[in-house]
Amino acid sequence: MADRRPRLLVVGLDRYTLDACVRLDVDAVVVRGAASRDDGLMSVPPELTVLDVDDQSSVESVLAALRRAGPDADGFDAVHTSDEFSMVTAGVLARHLGLPGLDPEVAIRFRDKSLQKRAVRGAGLPTADYLVVDDVLDVTHLDELPFSPAVLKPVAGAATSFTSSVRSVEELRARSEEYRQQKPAQRTFLLEEHIGGDEWFVDGVVFGGELLFLAVGAYGDPCLTALESGQPLWLRHFDPVREAWVYERARGVVESALGALGLHDGSFHMELFHDAASGSLTFGECAARRGGGLIHEQIQAKFGVNVAECAVRIALGARPEIKPEVRPEIFGGTYLPGRPGTLLGCPTAADLVALPQVEFARVEHPVGTRFAAGPANTSQRVGQFMVVAESVEELTGRFEEVRRWFDERLWVLPEHLTTGGRREFQRAWQPGADFGDTLWR
Repeated sequence: MADRRPRLLVVGLDRYTLDACVRLDVDAVVVRGAASRDDGLMSVPPELTVLDVDDQSSVESVLAALRRAGPDADGFDAVHTSDEFSMVTAGVLARHLGLPGLDPEVAIRFRDKSLQKRAVRGAGLPTADYLVVDDVLDVTHLDELPFSPAVLKPVAGAATSFTSSVRSVEELRARSEEYRQQKPAQRTFLLEEHIGGDEWFVDGVVFGGELLFLAVGAYGDPCLTALESGQPLWLRHFDPVREAWVYERARGVVESALGALGLHDGSFHMELFHDAASGSLTFGECAARRGGGLIHEQIQAKFGVNVAECAVRIALGARPEIKPEVRPEIFGGTYLPGRPGTLLGCPTAADLVALPQVEFARVEHPVGTRFAAGPANTSQRVGQFMVVAESVEELTGRFEEVRRWFDERLWVLPEHLTTGGRREFQRAWQPGADFGDTLWR
């Protein structure tokens, strides 16, 4: 490897992983699934090689594409992914190809929430009790809830998708019927004991079993609360100097949980519930990749650490040199919610960044995107933006101001308008255009 460029098989698109490969001069072959290709939000840099497949989370799909590519798809030094749904796939590919990568048994513990809880509870860490529901479309065998309220969620989901609270068997059966109509791809669910308190998140880097870096933050409201209330999710990072107690409290729990789950090398995103009265922390769940949303951008802005680059270095067997440069300001990110209907126009990311205190923004949906009534998961949004502030109060106030500014410039054609209603909307949207009745003169 010293005499040539390192060669990495990257499963799935991740903008910062691909950027790190270019900057580190890694000869990467990027496995791109059909869904990512059709979405078009993220592109692969021209310096890297694309391997198109039907399904990037399918071992069969990826392995067949590698074999079709022939010798050009050989000679890798490691397999790496930041895609939640491709963790086990990447691990199995690494083992099959005889390459370094996430062990499949470790990967499955990070995907299956029931196996996670079993492992961390075995290590003596508190976590929610749970019951596995083999098929959420058939809950007739349950006469009562094992605990109430309970959280119903896919056993291997992400982004709070298909997650809700239920307080009775009747509610559970009603939710089962809703899902029957929606036909979710995943049908094995958990009924999980509801844990109260503040929801913290921890992103970090571990190498050789040593925790090299961690960044602790908090959601404004727990993800499920934000989802069920219909309020935009927002989050911010704690300051390791002013709020050192947070890091002191979290570090031991994080290290114990990672040890129990078996992650010795790589990046992670963990969620913990903090009881303000007792100071205790309860394990929620953990992923073997960094967090989504704008967590990467917030960590770079606040700490000067590129977690994606660290993960690429670790995948290639190198210990990353991490020297945080902490800025004292508060950095937080939040979502730009849409409205039910079809998106026709909105401000651009450049428009948002031009606003005071907005350090970064991303508009993720093109014209023509249809938004359903009510959020389906915490990833349903028009876009996201990050704000820098001197206090939490200033941060949340600026969130509201920017969201209001965006909404005033957001054009969404509502569903179920009459033809006359659409004509009225057209006049407001494009005052200079007349699509009404006319007379010949």
